[in-house]
Amino acid sequence: MAGKIRVFTVGYAGKSAQAFFELLQEAGVHRVIDVRLYKTSQLAGYTKRDDLAYFVRTIVGGDYVHLSRLAPTKQILNDFKQGVIDWGQYEAAFNELIAARRIETLVACEQIANACFLCTEAKSIHCHRRLVVEYLAKHWPGIDIVHL
Repeated sequence: MAGKIRVFTVGYAGKSAQAFFELLQEAGVHRVIDVRLYKTSQLAGYTKRDDLAYFVRTIVGGDYVHLSRLAPTKQILNDFKQGVIDWGQYEAAFNELIAARRIETLVACEQIANACFLCTEAKSIHCHRRLVVEYLAKHWPGIDIVHL
């Protein structure tokens, strides 16, 4: 890998379609990598998998890919949502999961240049998309992470 690679993350919760797609455009995103376990969310109608692929292509001029192997398991997600585990335990379990999955082998470093990892949470601090890009940055030095 030569030089810096910029990688973005974004959550759509609380964002209008206009605000969401303007963020992607202004950042220069070329690919949206959906890391949600459930890609047909009703939280924002514009983020259903097929609709999102269309909007990314026509509005942003990029492509869309869903990588479920970058999502938590249903068990980890449910345990966190139901309060069975706290964020620290979720983070540890998810980091263990993505290490076991060897997610660095699922995409080439060059494929994530100017890509944006998408999930639901408005802020990245308590979202697995942050953990995904931090994990990849440990394996591929030179990644610059920007949370939109």
